[in-house]
Amino acid sequence: MSFVEVAIKVPLHRTFDYRIPEQLDVLSVMPKVGARVWVPFGNQRKVAVVLALKTNTDVPVNKLKAVLEVIDDEAVLSERHIELLRFTARYYCYPLGETIHIALPGALRQGLCPDKSSISMVALTEKGAKLPSLKAKSQLSLLKQLADSGKSSLTELKALGFSKKTIDSLLNKELISQTIEHDNQWQQQLPTVGTKPTLNKEQAVACTTINQAVGFNSFLLEGVTGSGKTEVYLQCLEEVLKRGEQALVLVPEIGLTPQTVNRFRRRFPDTPIMLWHSALTDNERLQTWRFCEKASCAIVIGTRSSIFLPFLKLGMIIVDEEHDGSFKQQDTLRYHARDLAAYRAFQHKIPLILGSATPALETLHKAIHNKYQLLSLTQRAQTSTDNKFQLIDMKGQPDQAGIAHASLATMRQHLKRGKQVMVFLNRRGFSPTLICHECGWLSECTRCSTSATFHKAIGQMICHHCGEQERVPHQCPDCGSTQIFPNGKGTEQIEEFLTTEFPDTPISRIDRDSTRRKGSLEKALDDINQGGARILVGTQMLAKGHHFADVSLVLILDVDGGLYSCDFRATEHLAQLVTQVAGRAGRSGEPGHVLLQTHFPEHPLLQDLVNNGYQDFARFALQERDDAQLPPITNMAIVRAEGHNIKQVVDFLTDLVPVQGLTGIQLLGPIPAPLERIAGKYRFQLHIQALERPLLHQYLAQMVDYLSTSKLAQKVRWSLDVDPIDMI
Repeated sequence: MSFVEVAIKVPLHRTFDYRIPEQLDVLSVMPKVGARVWVPFGNQRKVAVVLALKTNTDVPVNKLKAVLEVIDDEAVLSERHIELLRFTARYYCYPLGETIHIALPGALRQGLCPDKSSISMVALTEKGAKLPSLKAKSQLSLLKQLADSGKSSLTELKALGFSKKTIDSLLNKELISQTIEHDNQWQQQLPTVGTKPTLNKEQAVACTTINQAVGFNSFLLEGVTGSGKTEVYLQCLEEVLKRGEQALVLVPEIGLTPQTVNRFRRRFPDTPIMLWHSALTDNERLQTWRFCEKASCAIVIGTRSSIFLPFLKLGMIIVDEEHDGSFKQQDTLRYHARDLAAYRAFQHKIPLILGSATPALETLHKAIHNKYQLLSLTQRAQTSTDNKFQLIDMKGQPDQAGIAHASLATMRQHLKRGKQVMVFLNRRGFSPTLICHECGWLSECTRCSTSATFHKAIGQMICHHCGEQERVPHQCPDCGSTQIFPNGKGTEQIEEFLTTEFPDTPISRIDRDSTRRKGSLEKALDDINQGGARILVGTQMLAKGHHFADVSLVLILDVDGGLYSCDFRATEHLAQLVTQVAGRAGRSGEPGHVLLQTHFPEHPLLQDLVNNGYQDFARFALQERDDAQLPPITNMAIVRAEGHNIKQVVDFLTDLVPVQGLTGIQLLGPIPAPLERIAGKYRFQLHIQALERPLLHQYLAQMVDYLSTSKLAQKVRWSLDVDPIDMI
C-alpha cells in the first residue's frame, strides 16, 4: 500500500498522511511530489499539495482516509520550490499548508486546471507607429504607451486602464495588431539591446563586480538618488539574458511597474517581459505563473508576492528600493520579500542585487559586516552638483494652509522659470480632524482611538484605520455649536489652496484618493511628464522611484511628525522619506532645491541629513541601535492580540510570558499598542528579543506549540510577526 504526505490549507502547524486508493495504484495514476490532489478533510473536500510519497506511515492504516482524485499529471511546485515554502513557513512560524496556499495563484488554489499556455500580445503597426492625430484621447494615449513600451500583453494594457473598446477601435483602424504567443521555452541567447548610455566609473565598477561573481553573492548597491542604479540593473541583466537565463525584478509598488517595464522593454525590445502585481486578475496571474515555470518569459517585474513565482532557469534577482516597507506583508503570512529573495538566491546559487539610495539599517548592517558586498554610487548621473537643502523655521513664520510665505515665494520663482514644483505632505484628505471652536470637541472615530479624517470633496468623515464613514456634522455633537472647522492639513486642502494661489498653473494631486480609478495614476504621471510649469501635490506615492525631469523644487511639509514617535524606527523612516522625496528634484542636469518646513531646525537628525546626507545618518543610527540593543543588532518578534474584551487580550499575552528553560530571551509586555483601539477591538503587544536568531526561533517554536493547545488563544485574535518593521 502507498501513502502520500500532503499540505492542506488549515491553521495547523502539521502535514497529513493519506493512502492511495487501490484503483489509482492499479492504474499507476500515482501523484507526483509537488502535484495537487483532492482529499477529504472533515466533512469537506480540499485541495492538497503532495510533499512526499511514502511506503509506510505512523498513523494506523484503518484511520487513514484515501485520496479522492489526482488533479495534476505534472508537479505545479518543484522540490526546490517546496523547500523555499518550507523555509518560509518555518522562519515566519506560519502553517505550511496556508503558506503554500498563499504562494499559489487563485486558480490553482481552487483545484482548477485552466489552459493558460498562450498570451495575447498587442503592438503598433507601421501605420500606428507614425502616431496619427486622433480625436479620442484614450486611443492616442494607448498609441503613445505602445510606442514607449513596445509590444505589450492585452492583460497589461487593461491593467493600465485601457478599455476593450479603445483597443478594439485601434485594431479596426489597423493602427495596432494582436498576436497570440505560446509558452515555448525562451531560447534567445543574444538579446537585441537598445541604445544604452556610457557608464561612469562607479557604475562600471559595480557592473563588472556583479557580472564576474560566481554562485551566490549578495550586493548592496547604495546609490544616491539619480545616480543611475537602474542602468546598472539593465547592464547586469544583459549578461543574464545572454546566458538564456531568467531574472526577477522586485519593485515596491504597482505604480512603479509601468514606467519600469517601459524602460526595460526599450532596452530589450525582443525579450519577453511580464508583470506580476495585485491589479491582475486570477487568470492573468496564472498566465504569468505558467510562462515562468516553462521559461517562456525572460524577465518578470513584480511586487512582493512575485518572490514565489516558479522560475525554471532563474539567473538573477534584483530588489529595487529594497528599504521600502511595502516589501513586508502586514497580515496573514508576514514575510519580507527582500529577505526571501536572499534565501532564494542562495538556493539557486545566483547573484542578488539590493538597490537603494536609503538602505534599510538591516541591510546596511549586513554590508558593513561583509555578509553583503557594498557597491557605492556617489555621483548623480544627470548633474555633478548635489541638491541644495534649506530648513524653513516655522516658529513665528506666517503661513497659509501650512505653507510658509518664504516657501510660496520660492515656488513662484521656480514656476516662472517654467519648472515643476513638488509639494509633499504624507497625509491625505482635507484635514486630519474637525474641531469645535466653542467646546474643543474633536471628530474622533467611534470605533478607534484616533480621529476621523475630513474629506471635503465627498463630504465625509473617514477613519483611515477601520474605514468607517460618516457624514460631516453641521453642529457639534457635544455643545450644538455650528463653529466647526478643519484642524490640520491634508493633501486635499493643500491642492485647494494652491489652486487659488496659482490659478494659471496646472496642479496634479497624487494620493490614494485621487488614483483609485484604474489607469488614473498612469494618466497623472503622463500629464506630469509632458513638461512645463506644474505643481505636484502628493503623499509618499510621489516619493518612490518616479523620474520627473522638470521638478526643480521640492517642498516637504510637516517633517516634525517623525521626529518624536514611540516607534524606534521612526527616525530611520523619516530620513528615508525625506531623502527619497528630495531625490525627485534636480534630475534634468541642474541641481534641485529642497525646502523642509519644521519647528525644530536645530534637531540633530535634520542637521545630519541636510549637512551630511543619509549615508552618514544611517551609520550613526546603527551605533545608536547598538547602544540600545535594538534590531538589527538584536532579533525581534512581536505577538499582537486584539479582542472586544480587554481582560481576555491581556490574559492571553500574559500567559505567553514565561520562558521555559531558555536564557537570553527578553520580553516586554503585555503593553498597549500605540493605537490601542481599532474597529472596536482592544490591541496589546508582547515584544520578544534575542541576541541570537536560533535562540529566538527556539522560543517561538515552543510558543507556537503551546498556542496550539491554549484555550485563551481561541478567545482573541492574535498574530506573530517575525522581524517586524512597524511597531504601530
